[in-house]
This record gives sequence, structure tokens and C-alpha cells, in this order.
Amino acid sequence: MSLAEAKSDRPVDVSGGNLRIRLAEDVAEIRAAQALRYRVFFESMAAKPTPEMAAAERDFDSFDDFCDHLLVFDEERGKGPDAVVGTYRVMRREGAARRGQFYTSDEYQIDRLDAYPGEILELGRSCVDPTYRSGATMQLLWRGIAEYVFYHDISIMFGCASLPGTDPQQLRMPLAYLHHHHLAPPPLRTRAVPERYVSMDLLPPDQVKVSEGRRALPPLIKGYLRLGGFVGDGAVVDPEFGTTDVCVVVKTDLVTEKYLRHYKRDEQDSTPGDGPGGGA
Repeated sequence: MSLAEAKSDRPVDVSGGNLRIRLAEDVAEIRAAQALRYRVFFESMAAKPTPEMAAAERDFDSFDDFCDHLLVFDEERGKGPDAVVGTYRVMRREGAARRGQFYTSDEYQIDRLDAYPGEILELGRSCVDPTYRSGATMQLLWRGIAEYVFYHDISIMFGCASLPGTDPQQLRMPLAYLHHHHLAPPPLRTRAVPERYVSMDLLPPDQVKVSEGRRALPPLIKGYLRLGGFVGDGAVVDPEFGTTDVCVVVKTDLVTEKYLRHYKRDEQDSTPGDGPGGGA
């Protein structure tokens, strides 16, 4: 069965203006997502590609074949690979079972999430073409995730999210803010693997400036927090990508029914040219 046949019912298919989000439906579209990831991570940021990635000018790994790839298309540029301007990689239990693990397991102990009843979803490799980094594009990405969550009845979303830089001391305010204000409850608390564990408890609570800590967070992490997200215990420095990672966990029943129903209502009531709804 081809990817197009497998996804013929389109669990995600939402438009906002000239932008549309759906799952990749063939290898060419996945490669377009990998090429976008390469441009963002390796050409625009501090990540270091392998020689194979540099030769292909694509960011790829052994997980890609076991994931679904949410893609944002600018339909003014077409409807195929050339129109891909945003992407998010997602993996459910069955994909992780076929691959042998979740990607996050390289950095965090996720046994408690794996044991959680119901479907779980790993989020990763999120990026948007620099010329499309607007609120509308980010809201459409969140809307696509919400549709995917509805379709597959996801209970838990999780994944590694990055702060730029590899010196935790320089990131002590946002890391300490996350640790003291958004640490996951024990049943959902992941922990950085021992050999890579970096404490986030870098400031006492009375020295954490909430507004400064929040302001220093990347938009993606702020978005997870708005959805009721938590972080795991400990950060992980990723020298390959030039980042310091935290593990974010979102329990989908903490995402209010009003927020999720808002997406469904917009999809039913929207007319061509409407912008995407939401508030991530």
C-alpha cells in the first residue's frame, strides 16, 4: 500500500488562507520536509550535519520511515513538494514499536509515559521556513496537531524541545523557571538519562523572575505551556544541534474541550480565505 492510499482518509486536512496542513502522502513530500529541516537546522542554525546529510542537503534519520509527517503547504506555490513551508514529525506507539524506541529515549527515560494507558504521541523536528514564521502558520501547525489528536484519540503528547545554546548556566533563568513552575507531576515525569542529565534547578525559587524566564523561552515551548504542558526532570545538552533540550509532556485532557472544539467548529464553519483559529 502506498503512503497516499494509507492516508486517503486524511486524518488532517485544514486550510487557512493560502496555507493548508495535511500529512505527507508520498516519499517526495517527506524529502521536501527533510530538505526544509536541513535548511532551517543546518544552514540557518548551529546544527552540524553528517557528511551524508550535507551531500543530500536533507535532514534525515532512522526514525523518519516510522513517523507521520505533518506538512504545511503554501498553495500559491502549488500543492506538492515544492509548496512545503512547514513541518512537524509525529510518532505513535505502533511506529515506535516497529522502530524499536521513541526518539526521545535517547535523551530521556520515558517509562512512565510508555506505561500510561491509551495512545501516546511523540512530537519533534518542528520547523517553518523563515519567510512563513507568522502567527498564522504556527496556529495552523497547532491546529493540525489538534486534528491528529482527535483522529487517533491521543492521551499524552511529548517530545524534546530546544533552547538555543549549550551552556546551561547562560540559560539558568528559563531552565529554573521551568523547573520551579512547570515540573511534571510524578506519574508523568520523565527524567534525563543519567549520563546526559543536567540539573535545571539552577536558581532558588525566590531568585526566579517569572516574566524574564518566560520571555527567554522559545515560542514552541511557550505554546506547549499554553496547552497545559509540563517539563521533565533535567535538561540535556545536544552539541550536534547546538541546543539545550527539555522534555515537554502535555496531557490532552488538560487541553480544554473549548480549545479543541474550537478547531472542529472552525473547520465546519470556515469559508475560503478564513485564517486559522486557535491561540497557541
